[in-house]
Amino acid sequence: MAIERTETFVHWNFFLALEEDLDRLARFVDLSGNESTYSIEIGRLLLSACAETDVVLKQLVKRLDPSKNPHKLDGYFDAIARELPNFRKFEATLPRYGVKLKPWQDWRRDRAPAWWSAHNKVKHKRHEHFAMANLKYCLNSMAGLYAATLHLYAAEAEQALIPGQPRVFSCGAPHSAGSVLDGQGVFLRYQGLVANNSFKPKPLRGSA
Repeated sequence: MAIERTETFVHWNFFLALEEDLDRLARFVDLSGNESTYSIEIGRLLLSACAETDVVLKQLVKRLDPSKNPHKLDGYFDAIARELPNFRKFEATLPRYGVKLKPWQDWRRDRAPAWWSAHNKVKHKRHEHFAMANLKYCLNSMAGLYAATLHLYAAEAEQALIPGQPRVFSCGAPHSAGSVLDGQGVFLRYQGLVANNSFKPKPLRGSA
């Protein structure tokens, strides 16, 4: 018996898996507040989201400029700021909890977002900075991963080709363009991820 397989959106699937863990956490810690609450589980999500963000941003930069092979957050900045000028303005919302986040707003070449710096401290000196494994930084790290993953798959997202809907996050009116229903389910359509058509990534798989 033959099994047919098509290319999957592995980073999107990874984001959805982490977001499912966040949704489960919300049964015990209300996401509409409790910003300073910290725990092992919240720390795990913070570290996992940032590790995946690093991988996604590296892939995004390679799509923007194949000649580049950066390995750190500051090395990703120039290509993204140049080719995706609205990236740092991206706003993620948590509609069920009344929360809005701009996780990349304070990113500069020489300054990482506060949640990224917190992740480094929790990663390397957890015995001193465990309180930084808190909900505020966790939510921002997940929102940062959401933004990075959507931009990695911008071409597919704008054609409503990405299966699976986030449970917690939304990007609201500026980037939300409705949904498409077909025999495989509901696909969200996004828009405006790339400003002025300055960069149109080649889809990772063909249009339906």
